[in-house]
Amino acid sequence: MYSLNVPLPPAVHDLTSSLRPRLVGFDRVRDSRTRTLVIKRLDADDRREYLGVERRAKKALRGAPAFEARIGDVGVFRDPPRGPAPVVYLAVESPGLRSIHERLTDALGAVPDLEGDGYTPHVTLARGGGGRAIDRLRDATFEPVTWTVDELEFYDARHAERIDAVPLPA
Repeated sequence: MYSLNVPLPPAVHDLTSSLRPRLVGFDRVRDSRTRTLVIKRLDADDRREYLGVERRAKKALRGAPAFEARIGDVGVFRDPPRGPAPVVYLAVESPGLRSIHERLTDALGAVPDLEGDGYTPHVTLARGGGGRAIDRLRDATFEPVTWTVDELEFYDARHAERIDAVPLPA
């Protein structure tokens, strides 16, 4: 899967590391190198098709400003549209992120049930299992993390690598 992501600052990685002991009991825990904040999935089956989608995304991003993002809470998708439930995540608040997501879905289309009106900006921590583990995580208190997003990155999840980046303002 290709996607356009918001790079996470060290403070978010520190936060996820501090929450890791509370994730015991989940079936799958994301490690730090696979934690992402997806702003838009990019529908492409191969590298050549991806390059065309990347060009269209960059065109849609022209003039996009840098924006603020904030993590201040843990959320749960009890019935996610795909994959094992539940999904626990760090909730991301950002009108700027939502605005750019909307710009991209207008230009590239939306993945049903995940994007457009169904889009919830988040950083997945773990999925599957749950029970008391959900309560342990929901009870966690932490200082909110706020940062300025001044770059977006094109990402290849299959190879777990960054492909390209777009500085903001674009």
